[in-house]
Amino acid sequence: IGIDLGTTNSCVSVMDGKTPKVLENAEGARTTPSVVAFTSDGERLVGTPAKRQAVINSANTLHATKRLIGRRYDEPEVQKDMKNVSYKIVRASNGDAWVEAQNKMYSPSQIGAFVLIKMKETAESYLGTTVKNAVVTVPAYFNDSQRQATKDAGQISGLNVLRVINEPTAAALAYGLDKTDDKIIAVFDLGGGTFDISVLEIQKGVFEVKSTSGDTFLGGEDFDNVLLQYIVNEFKREQGVDVNKDPMALQRVREAAEKAKIELSSAIQTDINLPYLTMDNTGPKHLSLKLTRSKLEQLVEHLIKRTIDPCEKAIKDAEVKTSEIKEVLLVGGMTRMPKVQETVQKLFGRVPSKSVNPDEAVAMGAAIQGGVLAGDVTDVLLLDVTPLSLGIETLGGVFTKLINRNTTIPTKKSQVFSTAADGQTQVEIKVHQGEREMAADNKLLGQFSLIGIPPAPRGIPQVEVTFDIDANGIVNVSARDKGTGKEQQIVIQSSGGLSKDEIENMIRKAEENAENDKKKRDMVEVVNQAESIVYDTESKIDEFKSQLPAEECEKLKQLIQTVRDRLANKDNETSESIKKATNELQQSSLKLFEMAYKKVIYDFKL
Repeated sequence: IGIDLGTTNSCVSVMDGKTPKVLENAEGARTTPSVVAFTSDGERLVGTPAKRQAVINSANTLHATKRLIGRRYDEPEVQKDMKNVSYKIVRASNGDAWVEAQNKMYSPSQIGAFVLIKMKETAESYLGTTVKNAVVTVPAYFNDSQRQATKDAGQISGLNVLRVINEPTAAALAYGLDKTDDKIIAVFDLGGGTFDISVLEIQKGVFEVKSTSGDTFLGGEDFDNVLLQYIVNEFKREQGVDVNKDPMALQRVREAAEKAKIELSSAIQTDINLPYLTMDNTGPKHLSLKLTRSKLEQLVEHLIKRTIDPCEKAIKDAEVKTSEIKEVLLVGGMTRMPKVQETVQKLFGRVPSKSVNPDEAVAMGAAIQGGVLAGDVTDVLLLDVTPLSLGIETLGGVFTKLINRNTTIPTKKSQVFSTAADGQTQVEIKVHQGEREMAADNKLLGQFSLIGIPPAPRGIPQVEVTFDIDANGIVNVSARDKGTGKEQQIVIQSSGGLSKDEIENMIRKAEENAENDKKKRDMVEVVNQAESIVYDTESKIDEFKSQLPAEECEKLKQLIQTVRDRLANKDNETSESIKKATNELQQSSLKLFEMAYKKVIYDFKL
């Protein structure tokens, strides 16, 4: 299966012969909100049911946690996010950003896993079989830690993630699967939390990414937050009440802001009405506000402008002229906004194409890549790139690049370094990812030491450092002393990230939860069945009472009471005990009603 694990919504697709098919979830929708909630009685809700109860449980309803995946608590983006979400973001013991709900801490990978489980169940109910293998998408501009954390989410959910592919590349696959002409295209992907721009060349089934750029902290969530603050400020100006301190009111405004933003993509003006939003000592306060499309555009102009720089960078890195780009695909819900489309048109000098579904193309592309890996789709080859340069810290804190951004992956590169001091017997290797000149300004992915170098004057020992990026964009690094042949290697596990034990523990918890969820579901089904049989039996007793012996009716009523008692005490009963009582009632009533029915027919014939 192919899964688009999105910031705001997720989507799952599967190959149906040679074409990808997007699947509907249990609620009948083709996309699922990436929202996870924990209720006070310990229940975990995912998707629409979680989103629906957010107003009354905002502190324990986790949304847009993809923006935290693979990030450190101290990162400026995380600090900024803390001001905008209704739940608590906390520092994990390893310094990563985690979230808290109902006094329990969860890693963003775990929350992602709960959404993936829902997508997996959606696919399983359609296919009628268990699903093990998946291709999961990530923003093209995700760094190594974010990719690794997404893979961890897959593992926790019980999926074997065969490949992590970039969202714009997946959308291009969905677009180009049935196209025969060769061309250069751009994919402009502005989703709920992230922005990517990729330039690709499609030639006879080969999809070659020429360049990619983006911003992993720019998307619909930011548009909602800007509008939310505007509405809150307007309400304060008119009514003198600040709802920033009222979580329930704030959640209502957040939902109204998102709805208004969506409406203004097709309407010129919308009304925001929230009766009884809050109260003060003069009584209830109602919010009523007219919002025009031009006002919204004015509020979010600075956000739309942030897409321009990455686009220009991607065009420059791809070494193509704008006129050579024959089609610009729009992906992600935010590209429905007319002002965004207008900006794209100005940038690329052509009307953007709407030939792919902005919500579904990414999942469809993931399913196609799944088909390629399974050997079912044979005429497609995907050549992607690494979005950020990779290198190590060298003398003076300088960042020395070994692999430049936009290098086709998988790739491998080695370089020989030496010691900086006489008699140095070990070398500390710090691996960074980014574009800045100084190592400290880039993302530290991890570090390790090569020890046991024979003492020698500086500059004499030869240490060969090799970088290896696999097709998922995940990095392996090794260092070897050419003199002794000693080697040390690491799969980059950033100083944060989840350890093997933590992941196994989370997998175990997810499995236990699945068992508990199944028990709860079984109980609901058993209770529903019991109530329905009690109701049927009582109405049949009424209908046939003239044909039934009084003592038999009495016996049935006692059995009904037994079922009722067990239902009243269902929290302390097992589903088996309720089922047993229901079956006894059903068996007795069937015999009796059969007898009554025969008697009615017999009387009728007479």
